[in-house]
Amino acid sequence: MEERLQKILSQAGVSSRRAAEKMIAEGRISVNRAVATEPGTKADPEKDEIRVDGRLISCERERIYLLLHKPRGVVTTLSDPQGRPVVADLLSGVTERVFPVGRLDYDSEGLLILTNDGEFSQRLQHPRYRIPKTYRVKVEGRLLKGELQALGKGIDLADGRFSPAGVLLEKTNRGSSWLRITITDGRNRVIRRAFESIGHPVVRLVRVAVADIALGSLREGTLRLLTPKEVDRLLVLASNRKPEKNCLDIHLKINNSRRK
Repeated sequence: MEERLQKILSQAGVSSRRAAEKMIAEGRISVNRAVATEPGTKADPEKDEIRVDGRLISCERERIYLLLHKPRGVVTTLSDPQGRPVVADLLSGVTERVFPVGRLDYDSEGLLILTNDGEFSQRLQHPRYRIPKTYRVKVEGRLLKGELQALGKGIDLADGRFSPAGVLLEKTNRGSSWLRITITDGRNRVIRRAFESIGHPVVRLVRVAVADIALGSLREGTLRLLTPKEVDRLLVLASNRKPEKNCLDIHLKINNSRRK
């Protein structure tokens, strides 16, 4: 059955759909030896010969889902023109080509999902589903009650309002404060910008959960396979169910587990 090239390349783990569109526009994709340059080009993955940069792609592969504890000082890409460490350096035992689902800043650490399943990646990042992500955050200075309440209600940033799904103050002293914050916002460096705006720059940022998939005791720089149940739970969230209810359920589960 014919499908758009973007979808075929995404399902084959070559790239995201957006990246595939760019590759098509650059003339890097061919179908049956003919270069495809139109984004609406279709092909049959079972019958047609599809190549990327001259390399024949296989549409039949094992789907891999990994959870990595990304250290600070590692770029969430497979290569870096500046020569900095990248997550690919931590995948020496992985034979399949995988790519990160979303981003985790160079100076941030914690849970990062990698996969060769383009559809899975696309769905987890789609803003419609508002997949919750939980972080432990260390900021400069003592966070006052009024500041915490203001943050919980939402604050205005240059690119729009930031409203976390949940904020919990873990401990504070004169020099610093530790918080746990859950967000469904995918904007770049939004947590760092939010705390900067209230006068408490972020010192450390650790992603500890995506939905109810937790980093746990996984050592820094190591990875594990996601279980089939974990993959299924993420796919249920990134489905046609109402995203508001999904986020509320996960947020309550996270906070209830903290009280036990």
